[in-house]
Amino acid sequence: MVQLMSMHVTRLSVTPIKGLALHHPASIEVDETGAIGDRLFYLVDDDDVLVSISRTGGLVGLLADYDADASVLTIRDGSDVLAQARVELGRALEADFFSFRQVQGRLAPGPWDDVFSARAGRSLRLVRADETGHDVEPLTLLGDASTARLSEAAGVDDADGRRFRMLIEFDGATAHAEDDWAGRQVRIGDVIVEVGDAVQRCAGTTRNPRTGDIDLRTLTFIGSYRGRQESVFGLGFNFGVYARCVTPGTISVGDELTLI
Repeated sequence: MVQLMSMHVTRLSVTPIKGLALHHPASIEVDETGAIGDRLFYLVDDDDVLVSISRTGGLVGLLADYDADASVLTIRDGSDVLAQARVELGRALEADFFSFRQVQGRLAPGPWDDVFSARAGRSLRLVRADETGHDVEPLTLLGDASTARLSEAAGVDDADGRRFRMLIEFDGATAHAEDDWAGRQVRIGDVIVEVGDAVQRCAGTTRNPRTGDIDLRTLTFIGSYRGRQESVFGLGFNFGVYARCVTPGTISVGDELTLI
């Protein structure tokens, strides 16, 4: 790993409902479950299988706000409020996350179920995760240089790192330097994280992060210069890395990343 300069957080991305539009706060609080308030909810179909944006892009434009103190969830499309109500939990269920992980939660029925189902064109239900609805590890990291390298391979000005829905983006390292950090600890602000396996990407990354339309063949272009690589899911197209929290605290845009 070659470090070009000091590394700093350039963007943070969270959402209370997995798969919906991202918020980009100035700071986040992080503990062993991930970023507080991130991916508290997820969507399942009638078979209790996770519905991701790789299967439907119609949800990407919807923004969710969750007031944890009042337990009130609001769903917006731009400035239009489509659903707002207090979250009341129903029966427990176990959701299938890509046949890799089973996530425990409780149904959270409300007016939003009709909104999500209409957007997706099929029946969807909202679930409140018992912890969080992350995939493999609760934190993710992606270097801006990695996104820039993909942009170069794809022949576009900006591939837009938001399409990868990573929690922490940073500058100051060479392309895919984060791949070499597996097993190492990184201090970010007053938080220490331990870097894990590479994130294997799915077709959801081909969708525009604002519209949900398929507009970039990300997997083809990643493969064009990286080939297929091993990850916890087997051979695939890796982009970014997972991490877990070792020391909880606050991470802010502009905080320095330091390899320990």
